[in-house]
Order: sequence, then C-alpha cells, then structure tokens
Amino acid sequence: MTLKNKKILIIIGGGIAAYKSLDLIRLLKKNHMEVKTILTKSGREFVTPLSLSTLTKSKTFENMFDSDSEAEIDHISLSRWADIILVLPTTANFMSKLSLGKADDLATTVLLAADKDIILVPAMNVRMWLHKATQSNLKILQDFGYLFIGPEKGEMACGEFGEGKMSSPRQIFVYLKNYFDKKNIVKKKNLKALVTAGPTREYIDPIRYISNESSGKQGYEIAIALNKLGLKTTLITGPSKLASPRGVKVKKIISADEMLVEVKKTLPVDLAICTAAVVDFKPIEKSKNKIKKDKLNFKSINFIKNNDILNFLSKNNKNRPQIVAGFSAETESVIKNSTKKMKNKNCDVIFANDVSKKEIGFNSDFNKVSMIDQKGNIKILPKNKKSYIANKIAQILLDKLIDDRNIN
Repeated sequence: MTLKNKKILIIIGGGIAAYKSLDLIRLLKKNHMEVKTILTKSGREFVTPLSLSTLTKSKTFENMFDSDSEAEIDHISLSRWADIILVLPTTANFMSKLSLGKADDLATTVLLAADKDIILVPAMNVRMWLHKATQSNLKILQDFGYLFIGPEKGEMACGEFGEGKMSSPRQIFVYLKNYFDKKNIVKKKNLKALVTAGPTREYIDPIRYISNESSGKQGYEIAIALNKLGLKTTLITGPSKLASPRGVKVKKIISADEMLVEVKKTLPVDLAICTAAVVDFKPIEKSKNKIKKDKLNFKSINFIKNNDILNFLSKNNKNRPQIVAGFSAETESVIKNSTKKMKNKNCDVIFANDVSKKEIGFNSDFNKVSMIDQKGNIKILPKNKKSYIANKIAQILLDKLIDDRNIN
C-alpha cells in the first residue's frame, strides 16, 4: 500500500473543528500510517493529550522546553521524522502568525524549522475567512510554499453558512493518498524534467550584443518547484543574476546555439518547459574586434534566424519529451497569438504572458499567465508571486504527465 508506514505529524490548533483530528487519526492508523501530534495551548481547550496519545500510541507533544525530551530538540527532530506535516484546524490567528514567520511556541517553531511539505487545513467563520487580512495572509503563505486543503462551504458551528468549514477527515485522507501516490510514481518512474530560462545574447562584436529584458525568475522558480515534487530537474539558463537553485542541475549558456547544444545533451526527459526568452535572430558574422563608431554601418550587419528550441523539442521524433510546454511573451492579442504559436510549434501546452504590463512579466517578481492546451481549454493563473505561479504550473504539468500518458 502506498500509505503504509508513512509518517504524519499533526499540529492541532484551537477551534471547535479540532475534534475532527481524532477521526482523522483513527482513519490514518487504520491505513497503517504512523502519527505523532503536537497540541497547541488553544487546541487543548477542545481535545485532550490523553485522547490523542491513546489513538496515536505515541506521546503528545505540547511544550517548547520539555525536560523529558528536549535533549532531542523536538522542533527539529519532529519535522525530520515526518513525511508530511498537517495543521488542523488552521485558524485565522494561526495563519497570521505563520505569515509573519513567528516562532513563539513548539508548533510554530516546528513549522519554521521544517524541511517537509506543510499542509494547512483552515477552519473559521465565513467572515473571518473572507476578511482582507486573512486573504492577504493566504497569498503570503501560498507564496511561502504552504499547501492548503479547503476550506469548504457549509453550515458552521456558529450557525452561519459559507466558506470556512474544515474539510472532512475523508477529504484530507484522499488528499494525502493522492499526494503520496504522485510521489511514488515520480520516484518509481525516475521522472526527469528540463527547464530553459533567462535571455540569450547574440554578439555583434566582443562588447555589443542583442538581448532582451528576461531575468530568468519564472524559469528558475519552475525548476525549484519541479525539483521539490521529486523530478530530476535540469535548468539550462542564459545570463542571469539569480543564484543557482539547490538540488537542480544547472547549465549556464550565453547564446541560443549554446542553449540548443545543452538541450540536446540533456535529452531524453519526460517533461520540458521552455521559459527562456531566446533571441529570434543573430548576426551572420561576429566581428573579432570592437566596431568603431565611425565605421559602424547598420546596413552592413546581416542577420539570420536562430534555431527554434521549442520547435525542436516539440517536433523531435526520436527524443520528444512526453509533455512539452512553452511560454509566449506577447504585447497584443495575447491569447490569439499564443494559441497560434502553440499550434505552429506542436507543443502540448503554452503559457501566455502579457509583457506589455510592467507589473508582471520581465524583471518582475509577479506574473499572470493563461495556460492554453491543444483542445482550446484556457486556465488563467491570476496575478501572484512567480514562486506561487511556478508551484501551480509544476503541479498542473505533473498531473498532465501522469494522466495523459497513463503513468502508474
């Protein structure tokens, strides 16, 4: 079974929905999963340490400085022990503390020190959930990489109806099963990904070149997200000031020709995402010396088209990746032009960027993209941090890779 012996750390927050943690623990234990719990001070008002320990067959952790176990440094050892961490119910106050990076008790200290995925399961009054402060904290936490289950719409303990009801133990269990199923598939199939990022430079002489405003941020973030999902990821990047991501194999290039060479060396892969802003043309000849201003004749500089890397990957009959995704930077008729590009290049999906707006796209920490597939379906990823957009793109493409190709 995919869930057997998986280790789940559950942090129980202060809310009436805390009682559902007991049913969840029963369900997890029934499916042969190991469970440990951290009970917050406010959570103690709703469930008892004895009930948790009885169900988990393990000690319930509560205090930051526990003389019986702090020699093991609980806030480190607990997060290292777990395969995944759940926080339920995640209250509005708890979300606020996490968005500020507070570490004022055992629960928040464990989360700040964690090296595993953290799933927040919100539960609160509908007005609290919809409050601008809570929604702002939601965006911050998503950007930090926290995962969310729910909340659902329904009747609440206070008698009001709306979004804010905690997801059921069964819904949480199904989410965990899907999460570990994907992890197992990625590991079993040794799935590999290729990401191109940044600009290229096409030199006219030793100091002058043609390029563009791409920073490489979106491509770097996608490589990080894919690596986090377990795919062995190679990032081929043009000139960028960004630090190389940990765990990702990075190949640095300058020109489009160099990028194509490295792409060919990296194949075969299962998934390729072309975010690089490759210069479309280059001088036929590069001057060996700096061209003096008084001798510079623009009419004498002849250009030819660069190799199209996205087109090469999509139409590669020998080593075509199972999923090829492109990016389309447009300033007008964004959907129309991007759809045309996808059809012409035969890629599976394309992410359309409107780079006419300075607040998103090139050299910005934010982005807004529209994902278009060959069936004409369009999914809009609203404006958000590029790291959040990257996490969404990575998950969407991994799901597509598994579903479309029937990998199991």
